[in-house]
Amino acid sequence: MREKKTKKLIIFGDRDYAKIVYEYFTHDSEYEVVAFTVGRDYIKQKTFFGLPVVPFEELEEKYPPSKYEVHVAIVYGEINRLRARICSEVKKKGYRLASYISSRSFVWHNVKIGEHCFIFEDNTIQPFVQIGDNVIMWSGNHIGHESVIKDNVFISSHVVVSGSCIIGENTFLGVNTAIGNHIKVGKECWVGQGSVISKDVPDSSMVKGALSDVSPLDVERLIKYLDKVASG
Repeated sequence: MREKKTKKLIIFGDRDYAKIVYEYFTHDSEYEVVAFTVGRDYIKQKTFFGLPVVPFEELEEKYPPSKYEVHVAIVYGEINRLRARICSEVKKKGYRLASYISSRSFVWHNVKIGEHCFIFEDNTIQPFVQIGDNVIMWSGNHIGHESVIKDNVFISSHVVVSGSCIIGENTFLGVNTAIGNHIKVGKECWVGQGSVISKDVPDSSMVKGALSDVSPLDVERLIKYLDKVASG
């Protein structure tokens, strides 16, 4: 059953992830999506899902911040830096950043969640967990009691973060990652799918998948590689 629509939302983005964000907000939230926005130089279509695509530079002229909220539909580009940067630009325009928490997720009553988060279905978030700003949690994750997920983190599917862990800013956790109790994963780390982490991971590290080898991470080199992959 759909919730009553009491708020108006603009989605930043017009690519695949924006489609997903539109679906969840439309069918499982109090938000009515009224438009999409991207930078003027990136507009390739006038409408998306039958709604206008508005130049971000002109957004507040047509959709005043007092009446509309924004969600930035960008995943982990530049190790989550891009999403964080655009969120900052949106806030400078005076907009409130909207969050989505699936009605099909389990969130204990004393969990603290920051602004601009997107939490998909089947996430289990246990007591005393703290989740920062601008965090994406794809479907099917377990976040153990008293763990802290810091700002701008991306957690993909079926990740287990055990109790009393700390996940640093801008870190990416790949599919089927398993992290033991009382582990700290530093900021701007890239954890490959299937990793098993049983000791602390320093800042700016890469954990190489199922082998779970930890090595220094050249962040700028990784950003260039991800841009190359994204462009086909």
